[in-house]
Amino acid sequence: MRKYWWKILAFIILMYVCTEGFLVKVPVLEGRLQQSVRNLFFHVPMWIAMMILLCVSVVYAVKFLRTGNKKDDIISLEFARTGLLFSFIGLFTGMVWAKYQWGAAWSNDPKQTGTAMAILIYCAYFVLRGSMNDIDKKAKIGAVYNIFAFCMLFPTLYIMPRMTESLHPGGLGSEGNPGLNPNDTSAALKTVMYPAFIGWTLLSVWVATLFVRYGALLEKKLDRATG
Repeated sequence: MRKYWWKILAFIILMYVCTEGFLVKVPVLEGRLQQSVRNLFFHVPMWIAMMILLCVSVVYAVKFLRTGNKKDDIISLEFARTGLLFSFIGLFTGMVWAKYQWGAAWSNDPKQTGTAMAILIYCAYFVLRGSMNDIDKKAKIGAVYNIFAFCMLFPTLYIMPRMTESLHPGGLGSEGNPGLNPNDTSAALKTVMYPAFIGWTLLSVWVATLFVRYGALLEKKLDRATG
C-alpha cells in the first residue's frame, strides 16, 4: 500500500475532477469564456503534466551523459514519450476549446503554431533514435538532442507567442481572454482546478512509470538475445 498510495490518490482526485468539473457552477458573463472555461480542468493540466515529464526526461538525459547508465536513458526516453503523448492531448483539448471560442479548431494562432513546432521537434527525437542501430550511439545522440528539444520549448511555447498578436490567453493582444481572469474564475471553480492540476500530473507520472517498466523489460530481453 505504501508504494501505491499516490496512484490511489490520483484515481480519487480524477474521479472528483471528472465529475465535479461538469457540475460546478462557473461564472457566466456575456462575451467571456462562459461554459468553455470548464476546459481549464482538462486542457491546462495537460501542459503542466507535459512540462513536468519533459523536465524529468531532460534531467535523466543529462544524468545518462554523465554516468552512461542504461536505466537513465530508458527513463529519459519513456518520460519524453509520455510527455509527447500528453502534448497531443493538450493540443486536442485546446482545439476543442478554440472551436467554441474562436470559431475554428485551428486558426494558425501563434500559440497553436508554436505548439505544433514543439511537438514536431520531439517527434524528430524519436525518429532520430529509431534511425540508428547502434544502441550506445542511439542513446548518446538521443540524450544530446533531448536537451536541445527541451530548450526549444521555451521560445516556441512561451516567448514567441507573447511577442506577436495572439487570441490565446496570455498572448500579446489577448486582453479579451486573459488566462485566469478574475471575471472567468471563482472560488468554486478553483476547488476543481487545483486538484485537476495535481490529479492529471500524478496520472502522467503513473503512465510514464509503466512505459519505463516496459522499456526495461525490452532492454533485458535484448540483452539476453545479444548475450
